[in-house]
Amino acid sequence: MSSDQYHAGALMRAGQPRERRYRFRKALWFTLGLIAVGGWLTNHAAAAERAQDYPNRPIRLIVPQTAGSAIDTLGRILAVKMGEALGQQFVVDNRAGAGGLVGMEIGKNALPDGYTLTISSTSGLTIVPHLHKKIPYDSLKDFEFISIYAAQPNILVVNQAQPPKSVKEFIEWAKSKGNQLNMASAGVGSTSHFSGTAFMMAANLQSTHVPYKGGGPSVAAVVAGEAHWTLTPAAAVMSLVRAGRLRALGHSLPKRARLLGDLPAIAETLPGFENVAETGLIAPRGTPRPILDKLRITLVKVVDSPEIEALFAEQGVLAATSTPEEFRKITQRQLLRSGEIVRAVGLKAE
Repeated sequence: MSSDQYHAGALMRAGQPRERRYRFRKALWFTLGLIAVGGWLTNHAAAAERAQDYPNRPIRLIVPQTAGSAIDTLGRILAVKMGEALGQQFVVDNRAGAGGLVGMEIGKNALPDGYTLTISSTSGLTIVPHLHKKIPYDSLKDFEFISIYAAQPNILVVNQAQPPKSVKEFIEWAKSKGNQLNMASAGVGSTSHFSGTAFMMAANLQSTHVPYKGGGPSVAAVVAGEAHWTLTPAAAVMSLVRAGRLRALGHSLPKRARLLGDLPAIAETLPGFENVAETGLIAPRGTPRPILDKLRITLVKVVDSPEIEALFAEQGVLAATSTPEEFRKITQRQLLRSGEIVRAVGLKAE
C-alpha cells in the first residue's frame, strides 16, 4: 500500500466513524430515554396499584409529644376517624423529647411506604431548628406535606388557687412577684416555651422557666400548683378549664372567637400579641404520590365532617385543611417567624 493510499484510508476512517459514532450516540440516548420513560411508567403504575391496595395493614402514627399533650389529643381523634375511613387501625406511637426533635427524626427515618406517618410538631418543625447548631433533619426537605388538619391558639392558664382573674391582673401579679413564679412548658423549644417567653417579653415580666417532659406533665404541674402558669396549646387544657381544674385568662388569637366563648384575646391587653399553631400530617420523603393523595383525600373528608369539627371545637381548636403546597408555605413562614423571635428573645437550648 502506498503512502498516499494509506493517508486516504486514514482520512476515510477518521471521517466515517465520527458520523457513525454520532448516530450511535443519538440512538443510544433515545434508547436510554425510552428505558427511563418506561421505568417511570412502570414505577408509577406500580405505585398506583399499591395505592389501590393501601392500606392493607395497621399504620403507625408518630406523635412527637407525650400522651395528654395538645397534638396527642388531636392526633388520637384524627387517628380513630382516619382508621375508620381507611379500614385499618392507626397505632399512636408517642415519641417525646427535645421539643419534638426525637419524634420528628424517627418519622424522617421511617420507610417511605405510607405505613409510618407523623403528626407535625410546630416546635419540632419550626422552633427547634433555631435552637441547635445541628439537627438530624431538614424541616422542608425531609418530609412530604399532606395537609394541616387543625389550627389552634395557645391559652394562658393559672392554677385555680392563684388570684388573677384576667390577663391584666395576671401581669400585675407576676410583676409584683419578681422572678418567683414558675412558668411550665412542655420542654425547651416547645410551643409553650416559645409562646410563654414571647408573652413575658411583650408584658415586660419575668418568671422562672420550668421545662417538663411533654405537654401533659407541664399542664399537670399547673393543676397541682407545682407551677404557677403556662401558655400552651388549647387542646392540652380546655377540658381541664371546663372541668374547673384550671382558670383560663386569655387566648392568643388576634380577637375573640365564638369557638372560645367569652374568653378574651390576650391582644386586648397586649396589642398585637398573636400566636396560632397549625398542626398537620406528614410522611417521610419519597412516599409514593398516589398514597399521599389517598391520605390527603381521606383526611379532608374526615376533617370536614361535622363530627370532627365538634370534637375539635370541644378542645378550643378549629378544624382546617390545606393543599400540600399551602402546608409547606405555612411551615416556611413559621420557620422565618420563629427564627426572628428566637434571635430577638435570645432563646437557647438549656
